[in-house]
Amino acid sequence: MLSRVIDWCASNRFLVFTGTLLLVLAGIWSLKNIPLDALPDISDVQVIVHVPWEGQPPSIIEDQVTYPIVTALLAAPHVKAVRAQTMFGDAYIFVVFEDGTDLYWARSRVLEYIQQLQGVLPKNVSPMIGPDATGAGWVYEYALIDHSHQHSLADLRSLQDWYLRYQLETVPGVSEVASIGGFVRQYQVNLDPNKLRAYNIPLSMVIDRIRDSTNEVGGRVLEMGGAQYMIRGLGYLRSLQDLETVPVATKNGTPVLVRNLGTVTFGPDIRQGVVEWDGEGETVGGIIVMRDGMNALRVIDGAKKKLAEIKPSLPPGVEIVSGYDRSGLIHASIETLQRDLLEEALIVSFVTMAFLFHFRSALIPILTLPIAVLASFIPMYFLHVSSNIMSLGGLALAIGVLIDAAIVMVENGYRHLSEHLAAAGASGGRLTEKERRRILMGAAKQVGPAIFFSLLIILVSFLPVFLLEAQEGRMFRPLAWTKTLSVAFSSILAITLVPVLMVIFIRGRLKPESANPFSRWTQALYLPVLRLCLRYRKTTLLLNLIFLAATLPLAWRIGSQFMPPLYEGSALYMPTALPGISITQASTLLQEQDRIIKSFPEVESVFGAVGRSDSPTDNAPLDMYDTTIMLKPREQWRAGMTYEKLIRAMDEKLQFPGLTNTWTMPVQNRLDMELTGIKTPVGLKIQGPNVDGIQRAGAQVQQVLGAVPELRSI
Repeated sequence: MLSRVIDWCASNRFLVFTGTLLLVLAGIWSLKNIPLDALPDISDVQVIVHVPWEGQPPSIIEDQVTYPIVTALLAAPHVKAVRAQTMFGDAYIFVVFEDGTDLYWARSRVLEYIQQLQGVLPKNVSPMIGPDATGAGWVYEYALIDHSHQHSLADLRSLQDWYLRYQLETVPGVSEVASIGGFVRQYQVNLDPNKLRAYNIPLSMVIDRIRDSTNEVGGRVLEMGGAQYMIRGLGYLRSLQDLETVPVATKNGTPVLVRNLGTVTFGPDIRQGVVEWDGEGETVGGIIVMRDGMNALRVIDGAKKKLAEIKPSLPPGVEIVSGYDRSGLIHASIETLQRDLLEEALIVSFVTMAFLFHFRSALIPILTLPIAVLASFIPMYFLHVSSNIMSLGGLALAIGVLIDAAIVMVENGYRHLSEHLAAAGASGGRLTEKERRRILMGAAKQVGPAIFFSLLIILVSFLPVFLLEAQEGRMFRPLAWTKTLSVAFSSILAITLVPVLMVIFIRGRLKPESANPFSRWTQALYLPVLRLCLRYRKTTLLLNLIFLAATLPLAWRIGSQFMPPLYEGSALYMPTALPGISITQASTLLQEQDRIIKSFPEVESVFGAVGRSDSPTDNAPLDMYDTTIMLKPREQWRAGMTYEKLIRAMDEKLQFPGLTNTWTMPVQNRLDMELTGIKTPVGLKIQGPNVDGIQRAGAQVQQVLGAVPELRSI
């Protein structure tokens, strides 16, 4: 069967080249359109339900909101786990679905089950689901800086909420733009209890009258003077004066207005988050959350272009600066792997050319290598496998295997043809074109089937990786896909394109293998060793067993880690304060921390945050800090400074009473928090019947683990 395929391809070179050209073009198109990211997204299929209930304590929200929603969602199909967090004024429910569940199907199921709870939940509670994004979706963060000092934090927050946010949400691939920091402006009515008592007006009446007054009503039409006019009542409140003149009641024929019962002013909403820039003071920030499955690099570039378009229309003195930009990490990771792939391909090509010692013959495996790599991107695109360090790492692992098949076939064809040419030359004859082709095809059919099936065996060896589940599968499956696909295309090219190229390129003056100086040199080194090993077989086996036994203790002492640390070019400082800290104190500590961090010469910028943004993907309490530190290129660091030394130096200077320091990196932290709810790779969850017992157990665990060496903080 395979021999007939080889013969057919050799006889239909035009069709083979046409198919190869189409394959290359499709591969280039897929390569340009495949999603790019630094790491594969290993997060679960998750839907977040956010339930705001302003002013209510956690115990009430837990009993009346969180518990009914969690118990209902546990019965939803394909739900693997449901986690919940309840805090003052908010509840967050994280619904984790089984692997392979379609995200939008999961979102519709969650909405369906929430609809069934409308009669159970309190009337003024409206659950909402979060954006269609994963934990790795925070791809870009920015801050609004007022260099003129003429704009208040409320002005900057209004600019972010009512202008920037809607502009950035139009960028393709953006799921949500979250705001954090500043003051959300409100109309606030401060009532005087004594005046309410004097007028005998209850508080509920004031609330009802204000609610009913901000409204517009429609009427009929009025025909007058040959024209038709629409009749409507204008009632929306547009200023403080409008709110002050709202009538609440009537006393002795005189209306009692809101201003008669208290004062009306602009004021801030309750703040649950603060952001700070470079230790210079509070500001307003924005977080761009990418939609699930989108190209992170394309989304970031689109957001930057949109911000550049917005820049001329910003108020005087206001500047938008980047607080976190993942595109630098993506570019660095992909470029490093691409450079490594290119270097590996060049080395393989050089070795191939040196040992074949025939330029045109060496071109055959060199040409098939990039074709197999490009072809592997076609199914990657349709399988939604992104281009990241794991998938490209699979290609790096496969390069040696990809070129093996072509080398064996070319070497076999070269040897057969050179032997026949030598025999023909000795007899004074010459080979015809038909005879040369017959010899080359015979050599190809001799080793082609064996090579094809040997590559299939390599494919089978990677099948267990596809059986991995959960995080392990999501992490290593891209590597297995790219290696498997590239080897599969290499095996197909070995029996289709390679025979055609052999007929075209293996011609002219062919030297025998013994004339190759590299072959002679390697044989001179290898043959004595081979003879010695064959002569002392038992000793050779014994030495190998001894070496194997010696490696076992070393293997046991090597540490293990699920995901190797990736230097992201940034750091994330996440200390935790004691519960109950005020937002004023938290803001003061945040600015002091950022000022210390910015004093290090290796730091480019510091974008500090404490508390949470207005996104359902952010459930941070007010005692959790989240400071993103963008680092300068390593070439600008002090001599001898490393990342670990820098973190240790920062940690020594950032010792504040009541704060427990935690150091990680942005992408790693987002993945850790979504998978486990803990912000570090290693953590413990303590459950118990009451809070006091949990706190005592936590203190005991902290004391015991404090004696473990090499722990930076706990």
